[in-house]
Order: sequence, then structure tokens, then C-alpha cells
Amino acid sequence: MATVQPEGEDLRKAVKWISEERKYNPKAIPSKLIEEACLKFDLSPMDAEYLANFLKQNKK
Repeated sequence: MATVQPEGEDLRKAVKWISEERKYNPKAIPSKLIEEACLKFDLSPMDAEYLANFLKQNKK
């Protein structure tokens, strides 16, 4: 199964950042991570939706 690569450098950085945050803090609240990533990387609402889907697909 191929993974969809996010478009845009900021979105790629956000995905990487969220992945790292979850590794070090598995109990982090997904919605808070998305909110932080959107502010940190200046993401659009559409990007936030992508991140939400990314987190749903990558639950542990």
C-alpha cells in the first residue's frame, strides 16, 4: 500500500514534527498536536484536515 506524500514543504515538516512528538509523548492529544503544528508551520485548514487523517491512519 502506497502512502500519500503531503504536498508542500511546511506540511511535510509538520508531519515529521507530529511523528516525532508522538514518539516522545505517545499520550499527546492528537487535536492539540494538529493545532500546534498549524501554528508552528502556518498551515491552512485543508492542511489541518490532512494531518487529522494522517493521525487517524497512523494510530498505534
